[in-house]
Amino acid sequence: MVVQRTERGTGRGLVRACHPGPTLAVTVLTALLAWSAGHTPARGLLVTAAVLTGQLSIGWSNDLVDVRRDRAVGRPDKPVAAGEVSETVVRAACGVALVACVGLSLACGWRSALVHLVLGVASGWAYNLWFKRTPLSPLPYAVAFAALPAVVTLALPSPAWPPGWVLVTGALLGVGAHLLNVLPDLADDEATGVRGLPHRLGERVVRWLAPAVLLAGSAVAAYGPGGGSLDGTGLALLLACVVLAVAAVVARGRLPFVAAVLIALADVVSLVLRS
Repeated sequence: MVVQRTERGTGRGLVRACHPGPTLAVTVLTALLAWSAGHTPARGLLVTAAVLTGQLSIGWSNDLVDVRRDRAVGRPDKPVAAGEVSETVVRAACGVALVACVGLSLACGWRSALVHLVLGVASGWAYNLWFKRTPLSPLPYAVAFAALPAVVTLALPSPAWPPGWVLVTGALLGVGAHLLNVLPDLADDEATGVRGLPHRLGERVVRWLAPAVLLAGSAVAAYGPGGGSLDGTGLALLLACVVLAVAAVVARGRLPFVAAVLIALADVVSLVLRS
């Protein structure tokens, strides 16, 4: 019974260490984009699995890179730092996820694999290893989120790049998500020497800037395909994004990031309906 409890605890710690919220959000967005692009269920599942394993490797590597800083400030929400799961286990899981990501990405075709591995996964790892401590911290998010639709469309039987406005939407969503994701951790990060762009701007600026960036992405998603006209559904989705952006400004804790994820989902739905 003790072994079983330990295994369950390790499993829970491993899940929590992968940053399940962002990982699940990006995976769901990929599945929606794959369906919208016209992938067969099997092909869509393959693309989604490739993105999922890449996100797992990024999440686990993040906790491994930050473990000493997280311990220094006593982060109870970080399973590796709190001792819920060992570094050895997380390191092994991260390696397996990365190998699986390479294999699954290559199975999607070399174009999709190149974009995913270089612009998507490598950007996430670069953020963990260096960018998060610099004024350029939003850059990997912008690149990775912009690349996500291309990972999907380049995996089609007839590979193609998505329209430019789709890439712009992704980049803006990535920057906004980054700003809101780090918002609850600004003090802990600064205490351990992490000073990305949000830390330099300060909480008050970030709290207003992030929703503005997300809404800019929503506007591009809403008006990009039609050149300036919106139907009732598009207008409703845009208004929902405005409400969520207001919620991101006034909410505290992790709720602003949840609002950012919901805005991203609304934007993807807008892309699906208008593509």
